[in-house]
Amino acid sequence: MRICIPTETNEGKNAKVYGHFGSAPYFTIVDLEKDSVEIISNANQHHSHGMCQPMSALMGKSIDAVVTGGMGGRAVQKLNEGGIKAYRAVPGTVASIAAQFVSGNLEEISMENACSEHDCH
Repeated sequence: MRICIPTETNEGKNAKVYGHFGSAPYFTIVDLEKDSVEIISNANQHHSHGMCQPMSALMGKSIDAVVTGGMGGRAVQKLNEGGIKAYRAVPGTVASIAAQFVSGNLEEISMENACSEHDCH
């Protein structure tokens, strides 16, 4: 299982989760079976509202889930169409969020509870 966590920095398991999927500076992909991380810079972090294309940075990365502070309905829909579920992270590091994901303690983000604006909290 590989989960993608949008992060503020490129500090691997010590990076803090970023508040919104599309505008995150980095995407940290955690491979739970291998206990490894891969860090991807988000070249599209600066964009007009509703115009983000975060999946372009993640193409070919084979992720199973995204865990983020929030995301818009269109992003949820695109992820779900690709067989990827989205979950709402609580503030913390990649390591703590991965542990919460494994224990099943994170809320799934759906079209009904996605951010309607960039103010998710």
